[in-house]
Amino acid sequence: MRKIGAGLAAVLAAAGLGLAAPGPASAASYCGITWGSLAKADPDMSPANVTGVRTGEQPCFDRLVIDMTGKVAGYSVQYVPVVTLDPSGFPVPMLGDADLQVMVTAPSYDQQGQPTYLPAAKAELSNVSGYQTFRQVVYAGSFEGTTSVGLGVRARLPFRVFTLDGPDGGSRLVVDVAHHW
Repeated sequence: MRKIGAGLAAVLAAAGLGLAAPGPASAASYCGITWGSLAKADPDMSPANVTGVRTGEQPCFDRLVIDMTGKVAGYSVQYVPVVTLDPSGFPVPMLGDADLQVMVTAPSYDQQGQPTYLPAAKAELSNVSGYQTFRQVVYAGSFEGTTSVGLGVRARLPFRVFTLDGPDGGSRLVVDVAHHW
């Protein structure tokens, strides 16, 4: 009996001191987000036209939505050292510590050159004051069938990009940027 009692005491002491083998390590992702921060793109051309830009706050991320007529197909979203104005290439000053350049292969004008989206304030497409992640949303131009939007964020954080069908045969390009890693 003494041997069993001594053995049990040794096992309990080892477990209490952390000497027992640890379980598998696991890192829980923030809100289940596994997106990453590398460039995301779909090179297809789109028969759509940009009609609006809006933002929203969600519990785990901030969201940018670009509304379009027709079906959006092509886009490119990536962190860049500086957002540039299309077509001049001039730098666009942005708030935040990281810049996302959001390009959609859909112009913000129709076939006759008439605007389908004409922002009132190109330096502030949406008021994002108070957002956890977004710092500024700017219109960076529309040229040769591509519209560019700059998104200033507080840090280089994970993001995802996807398209959704919209009302009346339209569609939407959605960019979600996480609040944390």
